[in-house]
Amino acid sequence: VQLVESGGGLVQAGGSLRLSCAASGLSFDDYAIAWFRQAPGKERERVSCIVSSVGDIYYGESVEGRFTISSDKAENTVYLQMNSLKDEDTAVYYCSAGEEEALRNCFLYDYVFWGQGTQVTVSS
Repeated sequence: VQLVESGGGLVQAGGSLRLSCAASGLSFDDYAIAWFRQAPGKERERVSCIVSSVGDIYYGESVEGRFTISSDKAENTVYLQMNSLKDEDTAVYYCSAGEEEALRNCFLYDYVFWGQGTQVTVSS
C-alpha cells in the first residue's frame, strides 16, 4: 500500500489549496481515507475522513464548513479542498488509510497506512 500526498504549499490567509492523496494497493471499497495534520509542538489533529463505499464523511470542528473531502474511485485519489485558510491551519497534512468498519465513525478507525505528508503554510 502506498499513499502519496501532494498540493501543499504557501498561501495567504483567506486563500485556498487542494490537497490530493493518491492511493495504490488498496480499494476504496474496503478502506476509508482520513486526513490528519500536525503543527510543530502540537498533537496530531483529525481533519476529515471519508468512507467512499457508503458516502460517510466527517470533519473536525476546526475545519467544518471550510474544508471539503471527496474521492475519485476511478483515480483512487482523495482530495481535500481547503478554503478560507487561517494561520492556525499551518501544519503538515497526512493522509491515512484504515479498513472500513461498518456503522462506526471513520475518525475512530485503525489507520495503519500513512503517507509522507505535505506542508501547508498559511501566512497572514
